Amino acid sequence: MSTKILRAAACHVSPVFLSASKTTQKAISFVQQAHANKANLVVFPETYIAAFPIWSAIRAPTENHDLFKRMVAESVYVDGPEIESLRATAQKLDIMISVGISEKARYSSATLWNSNVLIGSNGEILNHHRKLQPTFFEKLTWSSGDGHGLRVSETPYGKIGNLICGENTNPLARYALMAEGEQIHISTWPAVWPTRALQPDVVARKGKNYDNLAANRTRAAAHCFEAKCFGIINAAFLDDKAIDIVAKGASNEAGVRQTLQLSQRAATMFLDPTGMLKPGFTVDATTGEQQETDYLQDREDILYTNMDMEECIEGKQYHDIVGGYQRLDVFDLKVDRSRRAPAKFVEEVWDYKVEF
Repeated sequence: MSTKILRAAACHVSPVFLSASKTTQKAISFVQQAHANKANLVVFPETYIAAFPIWSAIRAPTENHDLFKRMVAESVYVDGPEIESLRATAQKLDIMISVGISEKARYSSATLWNSNVLIGSNGEILNHHRKLQPTFFEKLTWSSGDGHGLRVSETPYGKIGNLICGENTNPLARYALMAEGEQIHISTWPAVWPTRALQPDVVARKGKNYDNLAANRTRAAAHCFEAKCFGIINAAFLDDKAIDIVAKGASNEAGVRQTLQLSQRAATMFLDPTGMLKPGFTVDATTGEQQETDYLQDREDILYTNMDMEECIEGKQYHDIVGGYQRLDVFDLKVDRSRRAPAKFVEEVWDYKVEF
């Protein structure tokens, strides 16, 4: 059990939409800011580099070919220059970084995954997770991942795990991390999640389309309560530039723009090991003053909190669902963590002998 106090910094920020290089530079600037405020772990949202393909929710697939091409061009390799820059920054500043990426495959011109990379303070990649199952319209962009990243990472501050967006609705994926003693659970989310087109009169009559704030918090809180771990709920921020790019060229451009503007924004927040909201704080860039804040939703900023892993102990008395509160004789979970590849190539070596 770590006795160190972790200061987490959750970046409620927008990418430079569909620009991997500029988004990476923006991320590095936020890491530097968080380091100046004594953070040990900096977290970025789902597919922060370089975009979340929200266009697939509100535009017809036949209209999205160019956006998909741009998404492929601005997706990144795990061993590419963007991740290398973040690794160098982590090592230089002695800080951990968790970042969502749209990941490209080396073996295909257009296979993509919704992935998350956790970088250690020595610059090494601690975990590389590919989202097991893209959700709803995400299937038009991303392929299914594998179980390779269903693991927690041992750090000086505790055991850190991650699930991406809808994966936090998968009880078996969550249990796999609990079974490894997870103490800090990172869940990452898009800025908005529209499930239908919106007009002002519909919003007025029927209320919210999809309550991102409540839905995300419910899933993450259930996990924290069951695992007795801290939670970092990290959502992206949707800026006007992203709305312009997604709306431009749509057959119903005004409707797309309106839906994005009216969709409820997701929030960034922290949870304690009982699943309750853990208030965080922001830091004034000019004065250095701390301002207590429950969550960030409608503006870009960094939310901070301090986490003491000893708080993960008490609840285990009540129900440790991977230990004393489990029936291992009844339930048996097998998790395949092999990395999947499209083919296995076996080369036969011939040994030629020439006799005279």
